[in-house]
Amino acid sequence: MPAFGPIKRKELIKNLKKLGFEGPYSGGKHQFMTRAETRVFLPNPYEGDISRDLLARILRQAGIDRTDWESV
Repeated sequence: MPAFGPIKRKELIKNLKKLGFEGPYSGGKHQFMTRAETRVFLPNPYEGDISRDLLARILRQAGIDRTDWESV
């Protein structure tokens, strides 16, 4: 059950896979993951965690609400 807060990129990918996303795939400037018609762009790897604000934007783009995210 991941907390809704800072998270490492590797953990984000792992949890998105649990929610049915496939990838990550290379594309343009950022990698992305897909589920049906939904495409979610991932931040580039860098030192540090993905902030709470960026996580919220990624989940909004993916169509995942906070309760679904925390129940993974």
